[in-house]
Amino acid sequence: MRTTVGIIGAGPAGLLLARLLHNADIDSVVLECRDRGYVERRQRAGLLEQGTVDVLRTAGVGGRMDREGLRHDGIELRFARRRHRVDLSALTGGSSVMVYAQTEVCKDLIELQLRQGGPLLFEAEALAVEGATTDRPVIRFRHGGREGVLECDYVVGCDGFRGVSRTAIPAGLSRVFERTYPFAWLGILADVPPSHDELVYARHERGFALLSMRSPAVSRLYLQVPAGTDAGEWSDEAIWDELARRLETADDWTLARGPITAKSVTPMRSHVHEPMRHGRLFLAGDAAHIVPLTGAKGLNLAVGDVVTFARALIHQRRTGSGERLEAYSETCLRRVWQAERFSYEMTTLLHRAPDATPFDERIQLARLERLTASRAAEADLADGYTGLPWE
Repeated sequence: MRTTVGIIGAGPAGLLLARLLHNADIDSVVLECRDRGYVERRQRAGLLEQGTVDVLRTAGVGGRMDREGLRHDGIELRFARRRHRVDLSALTGGSSVMVYAQTEVCKDLIELQLRQGGPLLFEAEALAVEGATTDRPVIRFRHGGREGVLECDYVVGCDGFRGVSRTAIPAGLSRVFERTYPFAWLGILADVPPSHDELVYARHERGFALLSMRSPAVSRLYLQVPAGTDAGEWSDEAIWDELARRLETADDWTLARGPITAKSVTPMRSHVHEPMRHGRLFLAGDAAHIVPLTGAKGLNLAVGDVVTFARALIHQRRTGSGERLEAYSETCLRRVWQAERFSYEMTTLLHRAPDATPFDERIQLARLERLTASRAAEADLADGYTGLPWE
């Protein structure tokens, strides 16, 4: 097999890249180690930045998102039983975010790719990337019980933290930056309408809580728990009781309860691999960087990566200049580190560290008081939340 761009991974980044390349008449092949059902079911991110929404629309895959997604023009911060709304649209000149689950983004992209795009091979496991510094790198893969070779002009690894793409970069050229937090998120899906029409981020002395949603009928909620927690240790009643306690306000707001359909625990960590490019191999998304969930940046960073690559390759095709492809890593990393900064600040602003002292807690409350009293501080949060420029 031969193609211009070999894409490893059919998550939202790999699928969107295939769509962007197809729209520019550049051929690609997508290899995904899982089956289609798994890709369309796995629960991940659900919040899209303004830029991600715009790109999906431009790519021709935003129709169902616009019909079924939930546009949010603000978020609510809660602390000391007080409520404060951050008006994202007013603070950013009109930018907003969209609640639309990653599963739905993948379904839309898969349907379009299979109907009118290039090859998309499920249950095709990438085994290795070879020849990254040559003008014809290859992906060795296994599909249908047989091994094959995909020859490419470029390889883009969208295969996540445990994929093979990153391992093709020699260890001597790699630098890794990491931070592991001493807490995790216990997340639930519940068949109950959301108790608020916008996302609620709550700081509480018992720990952080988040009220989110997947649709007008399905709520998505999270609790800060110790790292290593087993979701099975929490009964449904205990989860609802703890959420009600941490989200409590001084007014008459109440938390609606309903059947919990899924529980999971997600660790909180930051990870950045530099560089994001080695020869003709380009890393995108979790293959290159991971952010804690607080800032809702993971999916949006991945989209930014593949948009940057697609624009650079289109530029090279039109002008003959490879300058933008060569600058891919440094271009992406500028945004990655700003997203890491934003996610770190949101995480430390709202979570209670296990070893927090009374002084630490007072500083945390002072930061929240300053944020909710200063339009400039609010505007900085709104800019980061709705999405910083990709380039």
